Amino acid sequence: MQEPVLTINDLTKYFPGIKALDEVRMTVRPGEVHALIGENGAGKSTLVKILTGVYASTGGTIALEGREISFRNAIDAQQAGIVAIHQEASMFPELSVTENIYMGHHLRNPRTKKLDWKQMRENTRGLLDQMQLDIDPDTLVKNLGVAQRHMVEISKALSLNAKVVIMDEPTSALTSREVEELFRIVNNLKAEGKAIIFISHKFEEIFEICDYFTVLRDGKYVGEGYVRDTTEEKIINMMIGRDIDQMFPKKDTHIGGALLEVEGLSQLGAFQNVSFTLHEGEILGFFGLVGAGRTEVVRTVFGIDPSSGGSMKLYGGPYAPRCPHDAMKRGIALVPEDRQKQGLVLAMSLTKNISLPKIKHLSRHGFITQRKREEEYTRTYGEQMEIKAAGYHVDAETLSGGNQQKVVLAKWIGTQPKILILDEPTKGIDVATKAAVHEFVSEMAARGVGIILISSELPEIIGMSDRVVVMHEGDVTATLDRADATAENIMRAAIGDIKEAK
Repeated sequence: MQEPVLTINDLTKYFPGIKALDEVRMTVRPGEVHALIGENGAGKSTLVKILTGVYASTGGTIALEGREISFRNAIDAQQAGIVAIHQEASMFPELSVTENIYMGHHLRNPRTKKLDWKQMRENTRGLLDQMQLDIDPDTLVKNLGVAQRHMVEISKALSLNAKVVIMDEPTSALTSREVEELFRIVNNLKAEGKAIIFISHKFEEIFEICDYFTVLRDGKYVGEGYVRDTTEEKIINMMIGRDIDQMFPKKDTHIGGALLEVEGLSQLGAFQNVSFTLHEGEILGFFGLVGAGRTEVVRTVFGIDPSSGGSMKLYGGPYAPRCPHDAMKRGIALVPEDRQKQGLVLAMSLTKNISLPKIKHLSRHGFITQRKREEEYTRTYGEQMEIKAAGYHVDAETLSGGNQQKVVLAKWIGTQPKILILDEPTKGIDVATKAAVHEFVSEMAARGVGIILISSELPEIIGMSDRVVVMHEGDVTATLDRADATAENIMRAAIGDIKEAK
């Protein structure tokens, strides 16, 4: 067995209130395609950002060809021989192919010290020929297709003499023919002794192109092995690996009449022909991998984005919100995925944040005239969510991530919604706060509120939902009753394996 080109031991990364990586280990060898597998939030992106110099690790070691390394920035990582090709090509569209390939490591004439554009063009032509790409080195990147841009990024990796090439969801926007071409190039890179870290949610790709795999879960190393010696079912079990019934006890609630009926809803370029019904007291889970379109659907339901087709009914009558205010007036509330940018005004106090949706009822001619009532209102819902803070006068930015999320929830439950949309409500918060949020969600459903729960955590979806809507690349691929909402059925539908999903 060859000596590893990249060795990761006990790698740890802390963010405020979050342990994103917890003693992760991974060994990558030359001439090997190594699959890095895990759910959304498993720690894959954090690991890649550390390897490429975007983040500094908190602990542990990384060794490249046996020598321990650490990077101050992305340029350091590139110069050491680690290059990443991301899901969306990170290039400069107004610059030429040559300029993009040599960005950050231009060649200079040894005599004049000026940029040697002639040599760079000649080298670019050679790299493109090696990739079997019929592209002029002076072509502007904005005039290339998605697949061609990926190939140019691989050419850049070759120009840097990369030892490790990281491919993060490289096929997400490619046609089947373009995927075949990419795999041809990956096999060529293998033959040249390059080590490739391949990140994909598509199991058929992993089993076709990868030699070895490592699974992460909740920021921790779970296991590894040769792809030829495992199965999809075994990998899915490694990705999930939790006793769902113990972590997410589901309260039995009475499921009533229809609250929201969505029929054939579409948004150009985001999702198409989406249909579902939400009932009183129901928790309707939405699951999908990156790019599935879940958030885009609820943004349309809440009136943030317009639809391009389909129809909706609310409480039995027509519903076509022009803006979020229309949705709020009709009893719909949305807790967004990004609490800091979309859910809170960080520089404002907890009182002002929690009372924001009810400001019209607390003010007159644009001025808040009922300060005492505002404080009582804030305290009522703040205490209900058990927010831990020095007082409601402190700014939201001073709170931990979990308590910030409680503020967002308190803000919306004060509106007494009939429908509550929760987009990743437990993302980036500790276990105790997750339990509090799950308890809150169950209580709201018991009161007859219809809940739409979007989560990238499969155990959360399975443990909390009465039914699960699964999406893949903008389509609904399955709607599963609780009894059929197993990890295997959901994951098969999430990767587009509709025939196998029950």
